[in-house]
Amino acid sequence: MNRTAVFVDAGYLFAQGSVALTGSKKARTALILDASKAIAALKSIVEQKAPSSSLLRIYWYDGAVGGVRPTTDQAALANLDDVKLRLGFINSHGQQKGVDSLIVTDLIELARLKSISDAVLLSGDEDVRVGVQIAQNYGVRLHLIGIAPSRGSQSPQLLQEADTTSEWSPDMISNFLSLREDQSAQIIDIVDVVVTDNPQILGEQQILEKIEAAVATFVASLAAADVQGIVAYWETARGVPTELDRKILPICGTALGRNLDRTEIRHMRSCFQTTVKKRVDG
Repeated sequence: MNRTAVFVDAGYLFAQGSVALTGSKKARTALILDASKAIAALKSIVEQKAPSSSLLRIYWYDGAVGGVRPTTDQAALANLDDVKLRLGFINSHGQQKGVDSLIVTDLIELARLKSISDAVLLSGDEDVRVGVQIAQNYGVRLHLIGIAPSRGSQSPQLLQEADTTSEWSPDMISNFLSLREDQSAQIIDIVDVVVTDNPQILGEQQILEKIEAAVATFVASLAAADVQGIVAYWETARGVPTELDRKILPICGTALGRNLDRTEIRHMRSCFQTTVKKRVDG
């Protein structure tokens, strides 16, 4: 079958992509991914490396907390045409687990079934090398993509195993990956706006209004890609995405000078959904 599948290790993309852009590894939360542009870049590689083949699909491998619910970024990717999201899990130390085995399994199975003639792999991990070797034994040509400096970020043995190698430069990465603006100043602004009274003497309505003000300022600080991801998340799940819920709770808690009770948390989450929908509707 004259088709190409693309295999993306998202952990490698974010980690090494941040190094290429800034010179040091940044936390995932400090980065913004333009999913559509990233997928377009991968499709372009397919056209370059296997011009006579058609695209089967792009497999995007990432970790999820508990291995269940996707983040807003992951939801946005999963909703794109030609993309299949495959999730491992994030352990208690924040480490991505199970992704390499998913890549190896899919690569071998597609090769064994003669579903692909070529494979494009964006990864640097030595652990996927065995999958590359077996797929090649089935006749698949393997095109490995690295992120500059790939010689320092990819396994030497994996580089040697590949049929072709390519390197994405910082300029290339900057087309779809960017550094998020420092939100610490924005959070300070939120606190300055809402912390004006002694929390012990606030009335119920005042408390709710302060929560609403904090949530509104937080939503206004979100990047357009974040909002798109939230909308994508809501297509398969409800409520506030976990990674955002964890950010809003301490902000509102700081605004009130204490932890929120259950009723206040429900109000905060309801307010978040309403405020995001208003932003989407313009």
